[in-house]
Amino acid sequence: MKSLEVEQRQVVVIGAGPSGAIASALLKRNGHDVLVLERQRFPRFSIGESLLSHCLDFVEEAGMLEAVQAAGFQTKHGAAFASGERYTEFDFRDKFTAGKGSTYQVQRAHFDQVLADEAARQGVEVRYEEEIFAADFSAARPRLSVRRLADGHEYQVECGFVLDGSGYGRVLPRLLDLELPSDFPVRRAVFTHIEDRIDHPAFDREKILITTHPEMRDVWFWTIPFSNGRCSLGVVADAKRYQGRDVDLEACLKQFVAEAPSLARVLENAVWDTPVREINGYSANVKALQGPGFALLGNAAEFLDPVFSSGVTIAMRSASMAAGLLHRQLSGEAVDWENEFAIPLKRGVDTFRVYVEGWYDGSFQDVIYYEKASDDIRRMICSILAGYAWDEKNPYVAEPRRRLRVLAELCAQG
Repeated sequence: MKSLEVEQRQVVVIGAGPSGAIASALLKRNGHDVLVLERQRFPRFSIGESLLSHCLDFVEEAGMLEAVQAAGFQTKHGAAFASGERYTEFDFRDKFTAGKGSTYQVQRAHFDQVLADEAARQGVEVRYEEEIFAADFSAARPRLSVRRLADGHEYQVECGFVLDGSGYGRVLPRLLDLELPSDFPVRRAVFTHIEDRIDHPAFDREKILITTHPEMRDVWFWTIPFSNGRCSLGVVADAKRYQGRDVDLEACLKQFVAEAPSLARVLENAVWDTPVREINGYSANVKALQGPGFALLGNAAEFLDPVFSSGVTIAMRSASMAAGLLHRQLSGEAVDWENEFAIPLKRGVDTFRVYVEGWYDGSFQDVIYYEKASDDIRRMICSILAGYAWDEKNPYVAEPRRRLRVLAELCAQG
C-alpha cells in the first residue's frame, strides 16, 4: 500500500467559517504557522445572518473590522419582538455590559468570504475543497488525512494542534466519536430569502424582527433585513407542528406566515423568488470540548437554537479563547484546556441555554413583553440579547435560571 506524503505544520484549523477565520488570524498575528482546511468552495450559503454586538469585539481583535465595515452590510442596532398586537424592542446601544452597541445583518456567503479573505491577507494559508477523512491523535503530534476534492489526491498533515471550526460539518466529533445527542427537542427550520419590499411604518431595518405565532407560542419567525432590499425569512417549530401542512416547503412557510397577521402585513408586498430550504434536528452536543491535541470551536462543539442568533457569537468567542490559550501553549506555557477553555466557554453557552429554554416554555417571552420592567432590568436582558452572556457582573448572567424564574413570576402577577 502506497504511503501518503506527510506535511508538517504547527497548527491546523478545520473550516474557514467565522470561528476558523478568526482563530487562524489571531494565531498568525502572534507569529504562528497556520493552515486552514475547508471542505467547501467559498462563497457558500449559510444561515446565522443576524450578528450580535459581541461578535464585532472578536472581528476587531482579529484585525478584520475595517473590512467588515467596508462590505456594505445592513447596520443592526437591536432586536424587535412581536406577538399578536404586542410589540417591544431592545436597543443594543442601551445595555448593561460595556462593549459594541451596533453590529450587522449579513448575507453569510459574503460575510464569511470577507473574514476568510482577511485571514489570508494576514498570511494564513487557506485551502478550499479539501476534506479531512481520518484523524489520529494517538501520537504526540496529531495526524490528519486529507483528500483534495478536485482530483482525489490524498495526503496527511502532522501538526502540533488542531482547532475544529467545521460548524455543522462537525469533523472531529464524527471522526473521534465525540458526538452526543442534544437534550433539546427536535425542531425544524424552514427558510428563504425574499425581495421584501417592506413599507410598513413600524418596521425597523436596523433590527432583527422575531415574531411569535399568535396561537402556538413555541413557533416563531425570523425576519432579517439586508442592505439590498432583501431579507432572510424563516419559521422554527417543533417537528410535530408541521404535521398536516403542505409538503411543498414554500407553501408551508407561506401558510405559517399567513397565520401571523402582524408579520403577514409586514411582508404583504414581498416577492418570493428564492427556493425555500429546511434544516431538521440541528441542535447538537459533544462529550468533550477539548482533548489531547485539539479543541472544538462553535457549532462543531454545541449548537442550541437559532432564536437569539447566539451561534456565531459562541463560535467567535470560542475562537478567541482557544487562539489565546494555544498561543500561550505554543510559547511554552502549561495550559489547562478544561478549566481555561471548556468550563468558561460553557458558562456563557449555559446562560444562553436558560433563555432559549425560557423562550420555548413562554417564561422568557413574558419577560420580554413585560411593560412594567425597570430600565435597569431591561438593560441587563439587553446585554444577553446582544451576546454578552459571559459578563458575570450581570445578575441575569451570574444566576440566569433563578433570576429568570423570579422575573417570570413577577410578570405573571401583572
